[in-house]
Amino acid sequence: MTVLMHVTRCVPCAPHPVVYNRRMDHVGRLLLRLLLVPLGGMVAVAVAIAVVVAAHWGAIQALATADPERQGDYMMALVAAGPELFVALSTTMLYTLAAAAIGVLIAEVFAIRSWIFHAANGGLSAWIGWSLSASGDGGLRAFSEPKTLIAAGLAAGLAYWLIAGSTSGFFKPLRTPRIPEPASR
Repeated sequence: MTVLMHVTRCVPCAPHPVVYNRRMDHVGRLLLRLLLVPLGGMVAVAVAIAVVVAAHWGAIQALATADPERQGDYMMALVAAGPELFVALSTTMLYTLAAAAIGVLIAEVFAIRSWIFHAANGGLSAWIGWSLSASGDGGLRAFSEPKTLIAAGLAAGLAYWLIAGSTSGFFKPLRTPRIPEPASR
């Protein structure tokens, strides 16, 4: 069994070598990725929800300021259509997260750290989720306009990049140790 170790010196004039264990670096990096990727995903989902709520803020304010009789009508409509709305939104989110997970896996395997890639992954995933959530007869969609969802996907992709995407790559270390060159005399 070969142990991947590299001997280097901390300072060019240091008398003792420092042993750098690459295997432990890979294990530590894998554990870090196992923490950062889900955290980045959760933050991305929260940012996407915030963008959708901000885009529909006018409708939320109109509901809040409606007269009390109409608010009761809205509440009954929500109770009646709530389960169908929940299923439609869950389906859209499932398709979107599945497409985003494929993009994140590609970014992790190939160590793609570009913010453009992660933003495009979010936008494309949102569009894929929106387009796949159509019912079989071509009727009801989760939302009528995909622009809001694509904007939410772009913002979610940027949020993911800030948390986990800028350091993506399971086995690509952030910094490789530099081996000092011997001084030429």
